[in-house]
Amino acid sequence: MIAILSFNPASAQNIKGTITGSVITDKNKPADNASVMLKGTSYGTIANEAGSFHFKAPAGSYTLTVTFVGAKSQEIPVIVKAGEAVQVPLITLSVTTGTLQQVTINASKANKYATKNSDYVDKMPLANLENAQVYSTVSKELLQEQGLFTADAAIQNVPGLSQLWTATNRVGDGGSYFTLRGFPVQTELRNGLSGNVASTIDAANLESLEVIKGPEGTLYGSSLVSFGGLINRVTKKPFDTEDGEVTYSTGSYNFNRVSIDYNTPIDTAKKMLFRINSAYTNSGSFQDNGKTNSFVFDPSFKYTVNDRLTLSFDLEISHVAAPTPSIYYFGATAAQLGATNANQLSINYKDSYQGGDLTTTSNVANFFAMAEYKISDNWKSQTNISTTSNNGGGYGPFFYLEPNNHIARDVWDVTGGSNTLQIQQNFVGDFKIGNLRNRLVAGLDFLNQQEDIKYINPSGGSDAFDVINTRGAIPNYYNFNKSKVDSLFTNTTLSTFYSRYNTYTYSAYASDVLNITDNLLAMASLRVDNYDTKPITDPTSGTVLAKAFNQTTLSPKFGLVYKLFNNQLSLFGNYTNGFINPGYGEVHTPNTTNGLTETLFKTEEANQLEGGIKWNAFNGRLNGTVSYYDIKVSNEVIGDPAHANASIQAGTQTSKGIEAQLNANPFTGFNILAGFSHNNSLMTNASAYDNGLRPETAGPPNQANLWLSYTITSGDVRGLGIGFGGNYAGNNYVINDTYNGKFFLPSYTLLNTGVFYNKERYRLALNVNNLTNKEYYTGYTTVNPQMLRQILGSVTFKF
Repeated sequence: MIAILSFNPASAQNIKGTITGSVITDKNKPADNASVMLKGTSYGTIANEAGSFHFKAPAGSYTLTVTFVGAKSQEIPVIVKAGEAVQVPLITLSVTTGTLQQVTINASKANKYATKNSDYVDKMPLANLENAQVYSTVSKELLQEQGLFTADAAIQNVPGLSQLWTATNRVGDGGSYFTLRGFPVQTELRNGLSGNVASTIDAANLESLEVIKGPEGTLYGSSLVSFGGLINRVTKKPFDTEDGEVTYSTGSYNFNRVSIDYNTPIDTAKKMLFRINSAYTNSGSFQDNGKTNSFVFDPSFKYTVNDRLTLSFDLEISHVAAPTPSIYYFGATAAQLGATNANQLSINYKDSYQGGDLTTTSNVANFFAMAEYKISDNWKSQTNISTTSNNGGGYGPFFYLEPNNHIARDVWDVTGGSNTLQIQQNFVGDFKIGNLRNRLVAGLDFLNQQEDIKYINPSGGSDAFDVINTRGAIPNYYNFNKSKVDSLFTNTTLSTFYSRYNTYTYSAYASDVLNITDNLLAMASLRVDNYDTKPITDPTSGTVLAKAFNQTTLSPKFGLVYKLFNNQLSLFGNYTNGFINPGYGEVHTPNTTNGLTETLFKTEEANQLEGGIKWNAFNGRLNGTVSYYDIKVSNEVIGDPAHANASIQAGTQTSKGIEAQLNANPFTGFNILAGFSHNNSLMTNASAYDNGLRPETAGPPNQANLWLSYTITSGDVRGLGIGFGGNYAGNNYVINDTYNGKFFLPSYTLLNTGVFYNKERYRLALNVNNLTNKEYYTGYTTVNPQMLRQILGSVTFKF
C-alpha cells in the first residue's frame, strides 16, 4: 500500500489529464452502464453502478458524448489539462418510465450475480469499489434460478456463511442459526433495521440478501448483529408501472406453493404506488412425519408527496405451523457413544422418531415506515420506524443421544412473545470542504427490545418422555404424539422458568468517507452506545429475577481504499469493532457467605483488521473480492478455573481467515458465481476443557460454493437456460473439548441443477436440489439431518 501511494500517476503520465463526473436519470437514479466517450477518439469509459465515471485523456479540447439506452445522447464541451483533473457538471438524462424498466432489466443481464452497491452497508450510497467493508449480495433472480423459496436457503451463495441449524419455529429465537467468520448469527435485520422473524423466512418479498462481514458495532450496535457480521434482508419496493406475476410450484415431499407479486400506481400522477407480495406453502418432510403450513402477506406503499418528501410504509404478516425438525443433543460423551462422527450413529436418517402432530405456531406482524426528505442537492434526511412482534407456542420435541444405540425423547412447551421498537434518524450528505469530497452519515438510534417467554418441562425437567433403542423394532415409536404429551403435562410434576428482559439502547453515530484524492479514500466512524436494561421481578413474590444495569460503549471504525486502473480495481483495509453487554455474573470473593459476589461485567469486544482486493473490470463482466481478516475477541466471560460456580472476565478468542468471491460473465449468456472461505477460530484463553481448541459453534473451517448458468439470448429458443452448481463444507466439530471428547459432522458436497425457459408472459422451471441424494448434517453443538433430493417444478404467469 505504501509503495502504491508513493507512486505519482501525474508524474508518470504527465501528458494526460483526468475527467470525472456522474450521470443520473431524470428519476434521480444512477445511469449505470452509460457510455461516456470523447467524441472522435478512443478515450472513454462506462459509468459504474453509482453512475460515476473516471478516465484519463491527453491534454486538449474535446466534446464529451454520453449515451444511454432509451435516452437522448448529450454532448458537453470539456478542456483537459495535463496533470490536472476536470470535474464535469452532473449530467442528467431524460428516460421514459417504460424504457427505464427495460434498461434496468437489460443492464442486469450482463453480470447478473455481481455484488451490487448498497445503501445499507455504510448507511450511505457508496460504490462497492469505494467501500472498505466486505459484503456479499444474493439477488432474487439467483434464488429463482436455483429453485429456492426462503431467505435461509439464499446463504448457500455466500462465502464464509453456513447454516448451523434450520428454523425451529420457536418463539423468540426460532429462526435459523448460521455461522459467519466463526461466530453464530441470525437474520435479524430488514432494510438496515430490526426485522426479526422467529421461523423460516419466506423470500416472497425479498429483493436481495446482504451479508456484511466482520464486527459491525459502529453503525449497527450490539443487539442485532454478531462478531462475525450481520445478515440484512432488502425487500421489494413499489415502482411506477403496473406489473405482476403468479407462480405455482410443486415437487417432492408433497411440496405445494402459490405466490403472487403485484405492483400498481394508485393515482394517474403515479405519486402513490402499491405493491403486494404474498405466498402460501404446504409441505411434507423427507422424514416419515412432519407437515408445514406457512402464509405470508407483505404489502408496501410509497407516496411521493412532492419533489422533496417521500413516504414509504411496509407490513410483514406471517403465520407458520410446523413441527420442530429432528435435533439430536449429546446426552453422553463421544467415547460413551462409541462414535466420532455422525455417520457412525445408529439413528435412521429418514425417521423423525415422533408422531408428527407435535407442532409449534409462529405469528409475525412487523411494520416499517420511512420518511425521506431532500434538504438540498447535497443533503437528505431519513426518518425510520420499525416495530416487530413475534408470538406463538406449542410443543417442541428434541432428542438426546445416549449410549448403546439409545435416544431419549424429550419435549417442552414454549409459549410467549418478543417485541422491538426502533426509531432511527439519519442525515446523509455529499459535499466538499475545499477540494475534498465528503460523504457523511450522522444518525441517532433508539431500540427497545422486550421478551416474555415461558418454558415448561415435564417431570421437573429431569426425566425424558421415554428412551428407545434405535436398533430393530420400536413398538412405542408413535407414542411420542400430542395426546400422550398432553397426558404427560397433565399428570406429571412440571418445572417452569421464564426468559424476560426489557432493554433500551440509545445511540449516536457518524461516519465520513473522505476523498483525499480521486483515487484515495479514507473512512472514519464512531458510535456512542448507551445500553440500559430494566429490572425484571417475579410478580408473585416480588423477587428480582434480573438486575438493572446501564453501560456506555464507544465503537470506532476506520477504512482506507485506493483505486487503480481507471476504477477497475481497489486495494482496501479496514478496522472494525463490535461489542456485547454480558450483564451480571457471579465472581469469587473471599470472606463472603458463599464466596461469590454478583458483579457487572464490562462489555465484551471484538476488533477486526482486514485487507484485500476488489475488482470490477471489463465493463462489469468480472467482479470479485479477495480478503484476509483477523478478529480478536477480548473480555469474554468464562468459568473461573480455580473456583466452582464462579466466572471471570479474562477469556479471549481469535478468528482468522481468507475469503474469495468471483462473479463473471465471460461471454453473453454465461454467468459464474464462485466462492471459497477458510476460517481458523481458536479459544485462546478459555476454560481448561476447551482452551486452544476450535469453538463448537464456529462451523466448518473450509467452505466453497459454485453456480454456473447459461441462457440462450437469441433465436427461436431465446430465454432457455440451464444452471448447475453446488456447495462443499469440511468436517464440522460440534463436540470439541477435553471432557466430552471430539465428534464431527462429516464433510459433504451437494450438487444442484435446474433448467428454465423465460419468456415475456410466462416462465417454466425444473430444479433438482441435492442431486445425488446425499445424507449430510448440520449442527449447533447438535446433529441435525438435512433435506434429501428434492425435485421442484414451477410455472409463472406474468401480466
